[in-house]
Amino acid sequence: MSNAIYKIESPDNEPIMSYAPGSSERTAILAEMTRLKEQTVEIPIIIGGKEIKTGNMGECRIPHDHQHLLGTYHKAGEKEVALAIEAAMEARKEWAAMEWQHRLAIFNKAAELLAGPYRMLINAATMLGQSKNAFQAEIDSACELIDFFRFNTYFASQIFQEQPNSSRDQWNQLEYRPLEGFVFAITPFNFTSIAGNLPSAPAMLGNVTLWKPASSSVYSGYFLMKLFKEAGVPDGVINFLPGSGAEVGDPALASPDLAGVHFTGSTRVFHGIWQTIGGNIANYKSYPRIVGETGGKDFVFAHPSADPQAVAVGLLRGAFEYQGQKCSAASRAYIPKSLWKEIEPSLLKMVGELKMGDPDDFTNFVNAVIDQSAFKTIRGYIDAAKESPEATILCGGGCDDSTGYFVEPTVILADKPDFLTMVEEIFGPVITIYLYEDDAYEETLDLCDRTSAYALTGAIFSQDRAAIITAREKLVNAAGNFYINDKPTGAVVGQQPFGGARASGTNDKAGSALNLTRWLSPRLIKETFVSPKDYRYPFLG
Repeated sequence: MSNAIYKIESPDNEPIMSYAPGSSERTAILAEMTRLKEQTVEIPIIIGGKEIKTGNMGECRIPHDHQHLLGTYHKAGEKEVALAIEAAMEARKEWAAMEWQHRLAIFNKAAELLAGPYRMLINAATMLGQSKNAFQAEIDSACELIDFFRFNTYFASQIFQEQPNSSRDQWNQLEYRPLEGFVFAITPFNFTSIAGNLPSAPAMLGNVTLWKPASSSVYSGYFLMKLFKEAGVPDGVINFLPGSGAEVGDPALASPDLAGVHFTGSTRVFHGIWQTIGGNIANYKSYPRIVGETGGKDFVFAHPSADPQAVAVGLLRGAFEYQGQKCSAASRAYIPKSLWKEIEPSLLKMVGELKMGDPDDFTNFVNAVIDQSAFKTIRGYIDAAKESPEATILCGGGCDDSTGYFVEPTVILADKPDFLTMVEEIFGPVITIYLYEDDAYEETLDLCDRTSAYALTGAIFSQDRAAIITAREKLVNAAGNFYINDKPTGAVVGQQPFGGARASGTNDKAGSALNLTRWLSPRLIKETFVSPKDYRYPFLG
């Protein structure tokens, strides 16, 4: 038992590799992609460190070349969930009792492994399995996840130092216990960093987790499990359960040992989880913590004073990076009519320059959407705009799934502010523009606030400080992450804690200490040095 008070230094964000022509990282990532494409992996369920094969199989295919099979994976069901809960609760005995500095050391090691020997493997797996270009993979599966590991260990050490005041005759101590039970982590396809963070953030604090990855990102998730293993995460602390939402989720949510849910995904699924937990509330040992980030209908709002070129670049990057498959992606925009005549030609020219294709061709800005279901959904919205007299397709609109699931970056001009594509989340490379009268700035801000049920991210472009102040005030509840003169995407761990409210989630701010506190159950201990010997208080005299 150590008697030292340990310190973790505040980290710096992981530097982003450029993958520029001739760079060593460009050569390395292309070689790793080639190596992975030459093999087909069989991915097991991993419970208590043991590989389990059910024979109920799913496939990992390349979205931009859906005839190419990267691997197959075994699906978990009720039996495997029960085994995972048993393994997690057994592992919890030693993991929760382990001194905090040893737990955090494991995840700092994970950060160094990812920054070094695992970097190209995880990035290449993300590029192939989730169709990300090298830059999008680098900022996600490498840099952001490295930052999550490093910053979360630092935030945890800071939390542990927070103690209540004491008086001379008593000592008050606050212990930071993990939750009593297991945390169910449900992760999305679009960010490998989120897939790594949702099970690991609670684990750092002594919790044990059941991790259900999205079926379309099992491939990169499997290699993350190898990273956790090599870093020293004990068997049973993180259990890997690919499979359908119902087959894995229903038995996990029914367990009396459920202590929390760490979720990123659709609002519809999150509503179902919340309702299920509510229906089971009397069966749990404690009230489960529910943390969720559930999507957005993110906006860009331009004031007449805005820089037209800055707006055009913000629209393009915000809407079309990673094919718009970011919960923070720009999906609707409010542009003053006087400014549109300058923005439109620049925006359409730049969009016309974007190349689309495989991630291993580094000249491609846009790659494929994740799968056939997403492709059909996005195409449905584009077709609705094509067929409506209330909307005009300004560019893009083409969809082709013959080789990969490719959707052209699409800009729609809507005549009405409540047109379908201005309101509903599309999760693809589609942005809809609504033009407002220059003298209707404040009224249009109100319109922006009430148009969507979501409140994740938003951006205001303006060179007028008074206009910026007005937007901040009127849109105070419209976005959990609000950007001034920048695109509404790209939150950096430790700099812009991420999350939104309304239909966008519980706003527990991943990338900050706020999220970590949700996975702790503090215990206060009061020690009185000299106990009273007489029951009578002075006022009784």
